[in-house]
This record gives sequence, structure tokens and C-alpha cells, in this order.
Amino acid sequence: MSTTVSTESLSPAERAEFWRETVSRAYVPLQVDLLEQRPSVAVLSSDQLGAVQISRVSAGPQTVSRNRRTIAMGGEGWVSVALQHRGRARISQDGREITQGPGELVVSESSRPFTKEFPDAFDFTAIRLPRAALQVHDNDLKAATATAFAPGSGATDVVAAYLRQLAAQAPQLDPYTGGRLADAAIDLLALLIQERTGALNPTAPETAPAMLARIKDYAIHHLGDPSLSPEQIATAHHVSVRYLHKLFQSEETTVARWIQRRRLEMCARDLSRRAAASPTVSCVARRWGFVSPAHFSRVFRAAYGATPREWRARANAG
Repeated sequence: MSTTVSTESLSPAERAEFWRETVSRAYVPLQVDLLEQRPSVAVLSSDQLGAVQISRVSAGPQTVSRNRRTIAMGGEGWVSVALQHRGRARISQDGREITQGPGELVVSESSRPFTKEFPDAFDFTAIRLPRAALQVHDNDLKAATATAFAPGSGATDVVAAYLRQLAAQAPQLDPYTGGRLADAAIDLLALLIQERTGALNPTAPETAPAMLARIKDYAIHHLGDPSLSPEQIATAHHVSVRYLHKLFQSEETTVARWIQRRRLEMCARDLSRRAAASPTVSCVARRWGFVSPAHFSRVFRAAYGATPREWRARANAG
């Protein structure tokens, strides 16, 4: 269930104190200093998915800090990952200072002092999780705070896309599904931090769920490539083909069967769409990586009990 707090109904004179209390209550005790004489409207929406809190924040220029006084007030043991959408933030922690721009991820930890200054209006999504749930060494976490995970890195792009989608869907998720997806987010964040610090062992048991999620995302984005293979996927993720097959054993399937099933699902979806100029069956098959029309028709019928043309005719008649 989503909760949303806004300062829109308050006068500018009332907004500062109300926003300070709102931010500290939603996260951990913080020092909040607004940088406008007449504070802009600020909005904070949040959802709780299992152990993970997802918040979306939109506000005007301000500085948020965690110092000895606010740490003494409680709130230790939390890790926050912020994904910037609009505006920039100057962030310092553990002796480092960076400027975070749109699309970048930055990690902070509530047990040690930090400062975040937003010189202009901003929007960001924050993922807050218990430090104990993040299976990374303390030194690795400290080395990752106040460093920018920028777009363009395979792992960063995967994690950022997952977090954006999770935040967008959070209000509609039931508790069980939300909790499971939140666990996957924690695994992906741990993988990202370990990769940044060079501590990632892709075949370690604790990284398996995150590695499988990353591999699936890669495969889905390459379904249209007829040459997609276990060897290509393993090479792209710096693991052995043997280990790749081991990951999919937990899914009670093989890599090839999983890929074929996803391709068939995409084809079935496209064939079900009603359009004035629908693509031919062979075009749909090629779009999703099937080279042989005869092979595609055979495996589609085995999966759905109808040929691709029969499937399309049923969809159009419905």
C-alpha cells in the first residue's frame, strides 16, 4: 500500500518544518536544511516490499545530512541506493565526494555521517534496505559509498532498469510477490557493489540469484538474435557454460528450453495482436530468433496446441 505526503496544501512558511519531520520519519533521523526562502512543493511517496522500502521524492533545493547528533538519535543499520531522475546531487561519505546526475545510482549507509546537497529542484527514487540483508563485506560497502554507478555499464543498466520497474509496479504488488521481487533487488544490489569493488565471485552461492536474474535479463534483450546460445551468454557474464547450466537447474529447465519458451511467448503475444496490417507469421518468427518456419510451427504447436496461423485466427475471432 502506497503512502504519499505532500506540502502542497501548506503555506510556504509551514513547509520547511513539516518537510523536515516527514523526511526523518520516512527514513532515519536527518538534518534537513531547505535552500529556498519560499520552499517549493515537496512530495514523498513510499511503498514497503518485504524488507525493502521504495520511495519517490520530488522537492526543491535542500541539503540533507546525517551527523553524529542524528546518528545518536537512531536509525543505524540501513543502506540506501538513490537513482537520480532530475537534477543533481553533491554527495559525500567515507572521505569521498561526487556529483550525481540523472540516471546514476549512488549508495549511502546510515551508520556513518554523510551529506547530500541538491542545489536545484530534483526527483529521485530511493531504495532502503537493512544492512544485514545485503550480503557484502563491510570494506566493500564502504568502498562503494559516494561513488557513481553510471549508465553504460551492463550491470548498472540492468540494476537501474530493475529498480525503476519495481518502483513503478510497487503500488500494485501483493505482499508475497512484492517481497520476492524485493529479495531479487537486494541480490542485484549486492552483485553491483561486489562488481564495483572487485570482490565479485560470480560462481559463489550467495551471488547465484542475482547472477541468474542478470542472465535472464540479458537473454530477453537478445531473443531476436538467432545465434543466442549458452556459450554466448556464459562469455558475456564471465562464467563457464557448466555453471550456467547449473544455475538453470534450479528452474527445472535447461538454458535452451528457457530461451525457446520466452521466444514462443513473445511470438504468441505478437500473433494475438489485432492490427490492420499484421506481420506475417514468418516475420514474427524471425523477429524472435526462429530461423526455420517449419521448426517454429512445430514447436509452437507443441507448446500451445495450435499452429501459429490457428492461434492468430482464434485471437482475431475472439
